[in-house]
Amino acid sequence: MASSESWTRWRYRYVPDKFVGEILSKSWIDTLIPVVILAAVFTFFSTSMPGFLGGSNLSDIAQIYGEYLIVIVGITFVMMAGGIDLTVGSVFAFCNLAALLLINSMQINLAVGIPAVMLLGGLIGLINGLLIGYLGMRAFLTTLVMLIIVRAIVDQGLLDYGQVIMRGFNPSATWEFMAIGKVFGIPSSLVVAGVIAVIGHVVLTRMRFGWHVMAVGGSRRSAYNAGIRVKRTICATYVLSGVLTGLAATFYAARLSSAGTDVGKGLEVTMLTAAVLGGISLGGGRGSIVKAMLGAIIILLVQNSLIRMGLTSGTSSLVLGLLLLAAVAIDVRWVKNRHKVLARAYVSPTYFSLPPLPDTAEGSGSPYALNDKLRGAEAIGLGELDGPEDVIFDQNDNLYCGSRHGDVIRFFAPDHKRWEVFAHIGGHPLGFAFDPEGNLHTCVGGMGLYKVSPAGEVTKLSDETNRSLLSIVDDSRLRLADDLDIAPDGKVYFSEATIRYEMYDWMVDALEGRGNGRIICYDPKTNSSRTVLPNLQLPNGICVEKGGQSLLFAETWGCRITRWYFDGPKKGEREVVIDNLPGYPDNINRASDGNYWCALCGMRGPVFDLALKMPSFRRRMVQKVGRDDWLYPNMNTGCVIKFDADGAILDVLWDLGGEAHPMITSIREHKGWLYLGGLYNNRVGRYRVPGADPSWTSLSDYWGAKS
Repeated sequence: MASSESWTRWRYRYVPDKFVGEILSKSWIDTLIPVVILAAVFTFFSTSMPGFLGGSNLSDIAQIYGEYLIVIVGITFVMMAGGIDLTVGSVFAFCNLAALLLINSMQINLAVGIPAVMLLGGLIGLINGLLIGYLGMRAFLTTLVMLIIVRAIVDQGLLDYGQVIMRGFNPSATWEFMAIGKVFGIPSSLVVAGVIAVIGHVVLTRMRFGWHVMAVGGSRRSAYNAGIRVKRTICATYVLSGVLTGLAATFYAARLSSAGTDVGKGLEVTMLTAAVLGGISLGGGRGSIVKAMLGAIIILLVQNSLIRMGLTSGTSSLVLGLLLLAAVAIDVRWVKNRHKVLARAYVSPTYFSLPPLPDTAEGSGSPYALNDKLRGAEAIGLGELDGPEDVIFDQNDNLYCGSRHGDVIRFFAPDHKRWEVFAHIGGHPLGFAFDPEGNLHTCVGGMGLYKVSPAGEVTKLSDETNRSLLSIVDDSRLRLADDLDIAPDGKVYFSEATIRYEMYDWMVDALEGRGNGRIICYDPKTNSSRTVLPNLQLPNGICVEKGGQSLLFAETWGCRITRWYFDGPKKGEREVVIDNLPGYPDNINRASDGNYWCALCGMRGPVFDLALKMPSFRRRMVQKVGRDDWLYPNMNTGCVIKFDADGAILDVLWDLGGEAHPMITSIREHKGWLYLGGLYNNRVGRYRVPGADPSWTSLSDYWGAKS
């Protein structure tokens, strides 16, 4: 039995299962697929085909890739907006014909000729955009019809001007440079394409138009409701595609100086295959320029290799068709099932063992013995509040608490019946602390550390910390800042419950049994934050001890309270104060008699304690059972404990029926009363503390009595 437990402990502690889920959750995982395919294609052809890596072959590939890349940047914008453009092949042929006529035959200046060709491509794109964006016609059918029409125009143009084109020649050095010129050994077309790709990436990821394109592709109705001009955005993508296709055709015309019925044929299939293979979603809203670039180079390598192998054009089309079919299948299946894969892989339970559950039976003599002292607690704001996770008082006895709607609520003294929205932050305010100047500091779930001035002005203090060197998850961003306290030197110490889960699914962290949380220090002098204690099991309550050299913090899933010295002769040391609580500790605050209050937000049970020793069971549960049926810790019974600096339990307050306060996440003593907050409660509780100092306030205990 001991050996089996040791093996389980070793297996789930040191085998990095969670890395798989974290890697799958990264946005770049979609790019990994085309990268792997590219590596496989390149390796296969470079090793099996003599001369594949020769200078002339690579130069030819680079020239053609430049033209492909220009076209696919435009295609990417169209597809990201949820559209499709089947006209690129015929537009390419049309613009090639126009370039040869204007520049080769008519000898028009390149400064006029090139923009004119691009304008012609943009004009066709504009027709597509008007029909699809403004008239609401189907993109597939519309562009298919336009493909036929433009191709017919090209065929007629070849009949009328074929002889003229063949006799044309432009001696311009610039035209020659576009054909065969290089910049540091790189073909001119590829240099221009690289610049366009960089600009396209910046536009798509950093500029408003790109955001609008992605929003439209994600959900046109939602984009419209958000005030985005959907029709104009869709139209603009088709115009952009036409303009860039015209530019690519100009480079093609300079390079070959010829036109034929086969120019641009099948280009739409080639570009579509490249885009989908690169990870551009057919449904819109997902992809990037980089992914499209990878897809284009894969397709080009395949085409080039098939030609060098002497295979027919029919074979090449067959291969492209099969690749497109495979890419579409992967795209559809991955988009549909990605969340399922993540749900099965991301939650990574490990072995964790708690000490035996302490006795809580009534009359047992245990310091945690059951009672019902909180049953008669009074309610403040009953039915008017939603999620007052923490409560606090200012120097005028006004009560402050948070709301799930993103507000800080202020109840006015002395009866705390009249209230107002003191400040709107936007996220759920959790822990609170006042500084000596009367500024209210709060941790906001999903947002970070904020400060609210006495006038109600909101200031963000920190939403990030230093990133861990070996972390796959970006732990520099604050996901779930929870509770805080302020040291005598003004530094703010606050807990981040977990770096792996967001506010809405914080309880999933309990299923892992890992140290996913941390304590962070914000220094107002440098306006910076740094992690001081990592790898904690849902750190929650933070309370600076009266000496000003240490703090107490609760580890909710660890069921323990720990002291950490941030100053003095023991600086950096850590010691456990209470290591086997009957429930899950939350906020910690000072008491009027020099001791400390701690809220237990839920109670331990033998079933979940046992499940913590069975990571394989929890893993199977996550993989095979719906989320609503997962085994979670019990959060339905409220309890408050009082303890001294050595960890001795001095008092315990239960609400057995859970009628007054089913989940207690915070407590705050103020002038002889104990005030109770709850993350899921609709009220603030008030309980008279027998024998408590009726004049004591936590604000005066921290910063002295008001003058």
